Order: sequence, then C-alpha cells, then structure tokens
Amino acid sequence: MPNRLLVSAIAATALLFSAGLSAIAQDKSIVVASTTSTQDSGLFEHILPLFEQKTGIDVKVVAQGTGQALETGRRGDADVVFVHAKAQEEAFVEEGFGVERFDVMYNDFVLVGPKDDPAAIGGSSDVAAALEAIYAAEAPFVSRGDNSGTHSAELRLWKEAGIDIAAQKGSWYREIGQGMGAALNTAAAMDAYVLADRGTWLSFENRRDLDVLVEGDKRLFNQYGVILVNPEKHPSVKAEPGQQFIDWLISREGQEAIGEYAIDGEQLFFPNAERERS
Repeated sequence: MPNRLLVSAIAATALLFSAGLSAIAQDKSIVVASTTSTQDSGLFEHILPLFEQKTGIDVKVVAQGTGQALETGRRGDADVVFVHAKAQEEAFVEEGFGVERFDVMYNDFVLVGPKDDPAAIGGSSDVAAALEAIYAAEAPFVSRGDNSGTHSAELRLWKEAGIDIAAQKGSWYREIGQGMGAALNTAAAMDAYVLADRGTWLSFENRRDLDVLVEGDKRLFNQYGVILVNPEKHPSVKAEPGQQFIDWLISREGQEAIGEYAIDGEQLFFPNAERERS
C-alpha cells in the first residue's frame, strides 16, 4: 500500500510539472492582430524568425483589415495590434483598449490599373485628379470594402477628390470585402483600377496587364503603428511578451530587420520608430 501511495504521489507530481511546463510554453507565445499587407508582403516571414530566435516567443499572426484587427484587440482576442490607420489607432488607445501607440515603419499607396489605362491617368502624381478621371470615365474600380487601413485611405481620397463614393458609385465600382491580395487578383481579372499598398504590390505575382499608374502624391503616405492591448481591460492579455515584441520592433535591431526586407532589390518598408530601445 505505501508503494502504491508513493507511485500515485509521483504521478501527481509529474502531472503538475507537465502542466507547469505547458503553461510556461503558452506564456512564450503571443497573438498579433495585423493587416493583410504585412502578411501578404512577406514581411512577417522575414522578421518573425529573427524575433523568435532572440526571445523564444512564438508569434501567431491573425491577418485582417485594420478595422477588424482593432476589433479583435477590443475583444481581447489578441495581445498586440500592428496596423496602419493612425486615427483609428489613436482612438483605440483613447478608448482605453490600447496602452500606447508607437510608429514602426511606413511605405506608400499606389494607384494600380490596366496598362491600356481607359481613364488616361498614367504618369500623374495627383491622386485626387486621377480618381476624378476614373469616376468620369466610369472605368472599373475594385475597392477592398473591408474597413481596412487601405480601404479607409481610399475613402478619404475619394472625399478629397470631391466625390461621395457611397452615393455616387455605380456598377463600375466593385466592393469585394476582402484583403489586398484578393483585391489585386480581382483587379487583374477585371482590368480594373485599385488602390494598393506598395509592399503587397511588389510581392504580388499575378499582375497580368496591371501596372502602377499614379504614385508620389504625399496623400499616399502609409504609416504603420503597433499597440499593446490593455491588460486592464482584458487580464488574459500577455502583456510582458507582447511588450517585448513591441520593444524589439522599435529597437535598432528590429528597425534594421524591417529596413533590410526587399524584393528584387526594392525596399518594401521604411523604419521610422520615434524612439528606439536597444
């Protein structure tokens, strides 16, 4: 009987030890709600192995439009959000759902369209004038329509062009409710115009007859930011490893890793963290 009790005690201890190891392993992983552009561009494939090797923290990415990613954070279903719609990000923090927002990197948006260019916008650096021309020609245009950072930028640009797209759109304007890759594929299939982030465009292979037609307008600037979800709102948030990820992104090492990512020699993102942490 004593031996049986001893065996039971050892088994119970082993189970507790195993459970403890499991909990530690779980603590070494975080969920990052981010944009489809950071995923589709291949950036995460480049930087995450470097971070994971340094820290042992496994990063699980949920790629969504910025609006959806922020909602994921509001529900407490992510530890960190890494997105690109600054006004929405600042509201997320002001509402108490995020701790602090940090600039991480930027690139730009480009207006992509068919090489035969029915709206005759090619070579322009005035994105508002280009959208006016697309509207006047009723040329096919693909909108993500998904409340993403890119979709928000598109709606802002239509407004700056003096067009109430919600009231004035016609059959030429197609909203797909999907990510950047899907929007580019749809535009390629339809010979349509589409607003894209440069990072996804550079990594996109199914270009067919599409080309960058409008770029260089300062209104096409595209800033990315990162925020820790507030653990006071959601105690399940893994604040310590989540903050480690943020600190690494804005550190010299993380910023260099972002800046080194290129496709065919062309840099996709430009690091611009306002403060660095070594």
